[in-house]
Amino acid sequence: MKYNERIREIREDRSLTQQKVADLLHIGQRTYADYESGKTRIPIDNLLILARFYDVSLDYITGASNIQTEYPKK
Repeated sequence: MKYNERIREIREDRSLTQQKVADLLHIGQRTYADYESGKTRIPIDNLLILARFYDVSLDYITGASNIQTEYPKK
């Protein structure tokens, strides 16, 4: 699974709107929609914010793993 599909799947599983996630990332809803559609690549710092917010590993959020593990604790 590609990361754009995964971020949409996670967002929908948590019943969040694109606007809510866009606000978290301090970007516009249209920009976030472009991330989910694959039109625009999401910056790594935003992927890290989403991984922390959703409490999932970066491997899971990027599609490198299909095993949903927690975000690493410091």
